[in-house]
Amino acid sequence: MSQSTLFIIHKALPGKRDEVRRAWETHLAPSIESRQVHDAYFYCYDDSDPDTIRVFQRYADGADPQAFMQGPAYDAYIAAVSPLLAHPPVIHAATVAWAKSMAAPVTETA
Repeated sequence: MSQSTLFIIHKALPGKRDEVRRAWETHLAPSIESRQVHDAYFYCYDDSDPDTIRVFQRYADGADPQAFMQGPAYDAYIAAVSPLLAHPPVIHAATVAWAKSMAAPVTETA
């Protein structure tokens, strides 16, 4: 399997996490939604720290995560969030060794 993943931690300044999310929704979410290369993407609030955001991205086979981070949408995002962050995002790359297939969510019926 040659999928690549990124684990990213954003540490917002106290009380600025929602502002960081709004910048992400403005600058990155539309691009991520339209890109087939992102086959999984989770933008998560850390339950134990009200100022931390944890992101998981999985890229399709052979995709280069660095290409996305060199584009205009990412540049605009970083410019918008830099004043809201305690430090630059911490990015850890990983190679998928195994993954459970992601199925559609189960819908409960009454």
